[in-house]
Amino acid sequence: MHAKRVISIVGCHAEGEVGDVIVGGVLPPPGATMFERMTAMQRDQDHLRRLLLCEPRGSVARHVNLITPPARDDCDIGMITMEPTEFVPMSGSNLICTVTVALETGIVAMREPETVVRVDTAAGPVRARATCRNGKCESVAFANVPSLVDRLDAPLAIEGLGTVSVDVAYGGMWFAIVDAARLGFRIEPAEGRDLAAVGERIRLAARVQLSVVHPGNPQIAGVSIVQFDLPFQGAGNVTRNTCIVAPGRADRSPCGTGTCARMAVLHARGLMKVGDTMIHESIIGSRFKGTIVGETTVAGRPAILPTIEGRAWITGLSSVFVDPADPWPEGYVLADTWGVTGTTAQ
Repeated sequence: MHAKRVISIVGCHAEGEVGDVIVGGVLPPPGATMFERMTAMQRDQDHLRRLLLCEPRGSVARHVNLITPPARDDCDIGMITMEPTEFVPMSGSNLICTVTVALETGIVAMREPETVVRVDTAAGPVRARATCRNGKCESVAFANVPSLVDRLDAPLAIEGLGTVSVDVAYGGMWFAIVDAARLGFRIEPAEGRDLAAVGERIRLAARVQLSVVHPGNPQIAGVSIVQFDLPFQGAGNVTRNTCIVAPGRADRSPCGTGTCARMAVLHARGLMKVGDTMIHESIIGSRFKGTIVGETTVAGRPAILPTIEGRAWITGLSSVFVDPADPWPEGYVLADTWGVTGTTAQ
């Protein structure tokens, strides 16, 4: 073995969505806040994201998280999340993976039957409660950042589809939310490629036609993900969705931030109230439980306080090597596997 760099990773997935966690070989980036650290890493170490997510070491179906010391005194760990085309302020499935790995590897001391882990994210602090038994993290419930609606029923012109109505909402990232049934989808595994292709067309159109900026942080801007939903089945019942992660592939989990964004929309429409829950089911049948626990405002705009509960499982340990003679130290992408747009940036 001849390596100029070795990175140690714990493999993990939350309800089917891969959220691996770096545990060695990467130093934390500088910054007074986690958002500054994420921005610094995106600016100065984006090669690391491509190295770990692009072929031949990674894949479009993978996310990777870096655990760092927190920037806030009231948090236990910091988390920076790398996705195929961007660094994201917050991700529910990745947070569940990160907390599970931190507890089961001893980075954070596990206490049974419950361990509280305060995670410093680029979107803000998130308080997680892990149910633990016999050394295993059985589930993670977390109080997410405030989630809000930017606009409802926004018309979006899509070539080949005409005008599509979307709701735009924030749950840690910006989502364009689409009624899947109106486009003829049932959100089944066999529809995955078609959903991804249509979802990417909607995302690209939304980023051009629908300007959106977080009222508390103007640097969190632009639609990142398209969420296809089947009709809401009522509080406490199972409703299916799938989120299309750029550059065009279906989230295997129900998407934690997407569930928060959808609950914000349902609350704005009067279909959910404080205390109500929804069971969000993914394209592969996995589930997250979402609850609206309160109402608040963000820079004067109405928002909800959501919680998400889900499970994660560690899948293995690995070390990633970079041979100095390797002609692809930052990997490569091909359109046959890398989504539908073949890009590594939003």
